[in-house]
Amino acid sequence: MATPDFIRTIRASAGQQLLWLPGISAVVFDDEGRVLLGQRADNHKWTVITGIPDPGEQPAACAVREVYEETGVRCVPERVVLVRSTREVTYPNGDQCQFMDITLRCRAVGGEARVNDDESVQVGWYEVDALPQMDEGQLFRIKQALADEPTWFEPMSSD
Repeated sequence: MATPDFIRTIRASAGQQLLWLPGISAVVFDDEGRVLLGQRADNHKWTVITGIPDPGEQPAACAVREVYEETGVRCVPERVVLVRSTREVTYPNGDQCQFMDITLRCRAVGGEARVNDDESVQVGWYEVDALPQMDEGQLFRIKQALADEPTWFEPMSSD
């Protein structure tokens, strides 16, 4: 996956230690109710479209940029559907990250779904009842984007 320049700068002094980073996930639906997915080039897993905002970039602007960069689809963010921290991830090179994910429901408004950069090997529209094999976290993002509910967040513990 393409590592943003500002992350490379941080890594130059932080090494491979755990970085706490913002992350944006875009659950994009078309007019037929299908969801836009990409199969990642690094691990071949199917996911909604994700990315890291540039310093100072707003979450909605990041979602629009990442969706277009990765898939060629133009979208409009509609609402925040989920906010939560992810599990720690250790990449093959040893770098460690954990993300505070903000998931946005988005509506496609133009473009044609295609592999538009080197981060995906496949991109396409999928019926929500005929999704490819996906991690539970990805499925949960889609479920929350389909629900007409307030933004989901992990409930506070009662201790």
